[in-house]
Amino acid sequence: MKLFTKKQYEQLTKNGSDENFGKDHLPVVKLFLTGSGCTWLITELNPENPEIAFGLCDLGMGFPELGYVSLSELKEAQGVLRFLERDLWFDGKYPISVYAKLASQLERIETDDDEALSRILNK
Repeated sequence: MKLFTKKQYEQLTKNGSDENFGKDHLPVVKLFLTGSGCTWLITELNPENPEIAFGLCDLGMGFPELGYVSLSELKEAQGVLRFLERDLWFDGKYPISVYAKLASQLERIETDDDEALSRILNK
């Protein structure tokens, strides 16, 4: 499976452009590593080096954080029973800061609890 659709790739690189630097983007794609607790909500790609992504990263150890990640390294983490997948049903409805605040509280990324996410957005 491709990590991004053409539309997602275009949005990710647009978000990563100099003119959009530092904005609180909606996550465009949710990636996860099967057979693990690893999840990434990606908001942008570096247009000059699209192997570098930015978003909310959760390695399943209880402290998700915003930061940069190498897509090459994510792909290399795949193995016999682990595959890097895109959540086909994910729809980023809130700015990444909202997901990050909830993830900090829960010690994991949560994308399906609209009530909790909405509560954080409206604080």
